[in-house]
Amino acid sequence: MAAQQKKTLVLGASDNPSRYSYLAIQRLKKHGHPVVAIGKRPTVASGVNIGTEKTPEQGVDTVTLYLNPDHQKDYYNYILSLKPKRIIFNPGTENQELAQLAAKNQIQPMEACTLVLLSTGQY
Repeated sequence: MAAQQKKTLVLGASDNPSRYSYLAIQRLKKHGHPVVAIGKRPTVASGVNIGTEKTPEQGVDTVTLYLNPDHQKDYYNYILSLKPKRIIFNPGTENQELAQLAAKNQIQPMEACTLVLLSTGQY
């Protein structure tokens, strides 16, 4: 169980078990982290409702991205409004523009893999 629960928004969530975002939801839950998920269509993955709306959330520690940079633009203001402590840019989601915006707003941008961070105890 996680020493500290970190509420995490999975952006680009999918209910497809072969997608990394699905595995991230599954492993975050396994490690005791509360999960909020936004995807292309409303569905459920590992018992987590995946919504399509930019719903206001309180207490989000981490936003983990599974969207390519072109699709991230629509979420810039939403991500910043959540005031997370960090944004994880998983492989393929690296985005210098959003990373700079995050840093200017005292949000730590991280180019990392959520699954690796969880499996190595660095989450």
